[in-house]
Amino acid sequence: MKTLSLKLDDQIFQETEEVIGALDKPRNRYINEAIQYYNRIQKRKLLSKRLAFESNLVSEESMKVLSEFDDIEEYDY
Repeated sequence: MKTLSLKLDDQIFQETEEVIGALDKPRNRYINEAIQYYNRIQKRKLLSKRLAFESNLVSEESMKVLSEFDDIEEYDY
C-alpha cells in the first residue's frame, strides 16, 4: 500500500467528514473507494472516446462495403 499526502478543499473535507461519520467508515477506506469508483468512471469515458474514434475511422469503409452488398443483392433478382 502506498502512502499519499492529500490536500482537500475545506468544503470537500467537511462533507467527507460528515459522510464518513454517518457511515461509520474509516476515512482512508472511504477515500480509497471513492477513487476506485472515479477511476472506473474515467476508464469508461476513455474507452467510449476510443471506440467512437475507431468507429469513425472505419465508418466510411463500412458504408462502402454495405453499398457493395446492396449492389450484389440487386443483381440477384
